Amino acid sequence: MGARRGLTRARRLVLKVGSGLITSPGEGLDAKRITALAGDIAALVAERREVALVSSGAIVAGIARLGLTSRPRSIPEKQAAAAVGQSALMWHYEQAFKRHGIKVGQVLLTSQDISDRGRYLNARNTLLALLDFGVLPIINENDTVAVDEIKVGDNDNLAALVAHLIDADLLVLLTDVDGLYTGDPRRDPSARRIETVDAVTDEIRGLCFDEVGRVSVGGMATKLEAAQKAGASGIPMVIASGREPGTLGRLLKGEALGTYFLPRDDRLAARKRWIAFAVPPQGRLTVDAGARKALTEKGKSLLPSGVVGVQGEFSAGEVVALAEPDGQEFARGLVNYDAGELRKIRGAKSAEIERALGYKGLAEVIHRDNLVVLAGPGGC
Repeated sequence: MGARRGLTRARRLVLKVGSGLITSPGEGLDAKRITALAGDIAALVAERREVALVSSGAIVAGIARLGLTSRPRSIPEKQAAAAVGQSALMWHYEQAFKRHGIKVGQVLLTSQDISDRGRYLNARNTLLALLDFGVLPIINENDTVAVDEIKVGDNDNLAALVAHLIDADLLVLLTDVDGLYTGDPRRDPSARRIETVDAVTDEIRGLCFDEVGRVSVGGMATKLEAAQKAGASGIPMVIASGREPGTLGRLLKGEALGTYFLPRDDRLAARKRWIAFAVPPQGRLTVDAGARKALTEKGKSLLPSGVVGVQGEFSAGEVVALAEPDGQEFARGLVNYDAGELRKIRGAKSAEIERALGYKGLAEVIHRDNLVVLAGPGGC
């Protein structure tokens, strides 16, 4: 309970709502649920809190409006459904918040808007300007143009990226379940809800029991990924039930609802958060045990002598993942060499770089200022 007392002071929060909470099977958007959600958010705004809403539901709304009997399978059909449904989703939100005198603004993002540093800063400035104007941003992935290469993939991770994009004080994921359980509560009557998670460890990742529903892209796995991203940014996160009335207000009064994920004490700087979570790695470097220890325990830079394997094709200045020989990722960083150059100098001493390349290069493969050690491997 003590850790949650800080939630009462949260002034800026990101709220993520899944499709299942604002739609009805076969009928599209559920106006009553959207109205209830808007009322809960309006109560927070009345307390002078700033809220950014990450909302799913566009494709489901489009399916209903197009009269389709099943979810589209091809990318063009999904994008068409998203185009039709996005306007419907925003219309419902606009009507619901209008009752409370709150203006809303639509923001559609792809991973490119976050992974490109210039576009990242532009998106940040736009969102902060909307909040300054008293406008509630409603954010979704731009499904009308996004393909696999530029997709964030799910709104749980998108919400975590938005949270550190705008320096939020809290991330709340509202879902069909009231938190993370020790077992599958649908099959195990002894399963209990975990009130607080100190860190997303392998043991915690082993508690992903939920199955992906017909309308939900995410699941508990993506929520734990979001918790790791938020925690590294120094932002606490809560998974709570979106079906309980007044959940948001009760959470921000410090009630022990849902599962609370503690943030890391050593909050990453903004630039390192961008390297760690906003940019998909373009390749992977396998390093030996000595290099891993130097990077994680001594804060050193990565030298060519510690690199034992190079996977993928990438250019100098791009983000790569660092992994142990068993394949477990433990860090990410901006690389000083392209993949071809690294294959020539991997395992080499710094004094041997010039002879291997034919010119004098940098001593570090990744400088420690451009390196982020992760709390643990991503995924679940």
